[in-house]
Amino acid sequence: MRSANPVLTRLDDVGRTERQVLGLGAAETMTVADVVSRTVGLLVLTGVTAVAAWVVVPPAIWISAALVGSSLASLALVLVISLRQITSPPVIAAYAVLQGLLLGVASRAFEMVYPGIVAQAVIGTFGVFLGMALLYRARVVRATPRLARLVVGTLLGIVALGLVNLVAYLLTGRQALEAYNLTGQVGWLPWVFSVVAIIAGAFSFILDFDLVERSVRAGLPRRYAWFCAFGLLVGLIFLYWQILRLLSYARR
Repeated sequence: MRSANPVLTRLDDVGRTERQVLGLGAAETMTVADVVSRTVGLLVLTGVTAVAAWVVVPPAIWISAALVGSSLASLALVLVISLRQITSPPVIAAYAVLQGLLLGVASRAFEMVYPGIVAQAVIGTFGVFLGMALLYRARVVRATPRLARLVVGTLLGIVALGLVNLVAYLLTGRQALEAYNLTGQVGWLPWVFSVVAIIAGAFSFILDFDLVERSVRAGLPRRYAWFCAFGLLVGLIFLYWQILRLLSYARR
């Protein structure tokens, strides 16, 4: 079964091949604790960088262009790490730092217009994550092939439509599926788009938890714990952005 998170989709095949070639022992294989510790470390790095960017980076007219550039650079880095299954801690840490800069500057802009919105988005993001973890732990929601296909298709569609919408906005100034300004009314399409994205992002964690658990049982090399942690970080950041945007719609 594949994960809905594109970062983790090829983990099974790559790990199985590497394990057969190297013949790893139990002491060299990853554990759930390895994934948890690395995920927490990446979250701390992202958070510290975001706080630093919030405090240090001055508001300026070039910030919008910098945000667009950072977003595209982050997407490119995600694709490179995902497709090449990079497990190097420095490379993955570089993504966390880049996202931290982006989160800090953009979140401050939202906070200036809507005080308290960042704390609400952070609480909402981790609330959804923990809620899905509990549902998975209790086996209330199971990772099935049908769920995987549905979430994979939805997330790929969201990313593709989001990129098309961003290009259209940069070329024409028109906003359809996502609102890039921080004030003014929004139509029903951005609301629906954000809600669908949040639901898809939430259910992707079910599939990711399942893949991590099965990968541990299969004895993947320990360095792949970094890869799993990176995938979970990508999912959390995606969910944060969607919740932050939806909250801004609600407060306009």
